[in-house]
Amino acid sequence: MGATDEAGKRFAEAVAIMARLRGLDGCPWDREQSFSTIRKYTLEEVYEVFDAIEREDWEELKAELGDLLLQVLFYAQMADEPGHFSIVDVLETLNRKLVRRHPHVFGDEAAVAAGNRAEGVDTAGIDSDQVLRNWEEIKKHEKKRAGNGEEGLLDAVPRSMPALAEAAKLGSKAAKVGFDWPEVSGLLSKVREETAEIEVELEAAPEKAKVAEELGDLLFTVVNLARHIKVDPEMALRDANAKFRRRFASMEQMSAEPLEGLSLEQLEALWVEAKRASAAEEVG
Repeated sequence: MGATDEAGKRFAEAVAIMARLRGLDGCPWDREQSFSTIRKYTLEEVYEVFDAIEREDWEELKAELGDLLLQVLFYAQMADEPGHFSIVDVLETLNRKLVRRHPHVFGDEAAVAAGNRAEGVDTAGIDSDQVLRNWEEIKKHEKKRAGNGEEGLLDAVPRSMPALAEAAKLGSKAAKVGFDWPEVSGLLSKVREETAEIEVELEAAPEKAKVAEELGDLLFTVVNLARHIKVDPEMALRDANAKFRRRFASMEQMSAEPLEGLSLEQLEALWVEAKRASAAEEVG
């Protein structure tokens, strides 16, 4: 049995197990769940996949990908019970989309058969940038066929995205019509401007709502700065979080007594030492 056949067999087994868990003789907890109650677990599983990837823990990643797949099976089973759609529909929709949006791989005829009606896209000898342009063009035609052609440019960006990713996507979409900072220097000036506005609000009347609004403007600007210099803001922040974890752990190891009992000056001295040790390890 080939790898594809084995994967199909295991997938069918997982689908059957999920159906059993939700059945009358299944698990009480699984049967009580709904789309709303499962959502938070889906987000947790996504971030656990991210964590395993960043740590290059392949055994853990294998398990976490299984947990993420479980979420897909759970949603599909819940949707199948009232007759909305089944896991077969999910797979068929995915397969057609992959063929439809990759005419340079499967050929124009197969892409058209899968529903691609975008005309004039280059498919021969294209690079990854052209692939992305084709993807967006094909996607635009799909929306028109579905009756969503009159949506605004930003309507395609889901509000359910993580805020950093949403901000980056909004800026990228707006840039397509020329609404963007032409140079990185303009964004750096905007960062300084937004920082100054926060300072003004804090000094004048530290109302939480107004300060939060100005902070949001600053974060949005920083995300667009990241987009301009081709840095993923979510990944950059996750890396910064990981670095902070490492250095704080070093502070705890270096201190002869609990950190809670130290003065701010002592904590700052430990932080400087932790940074120095971290830098030495990275160079080494």
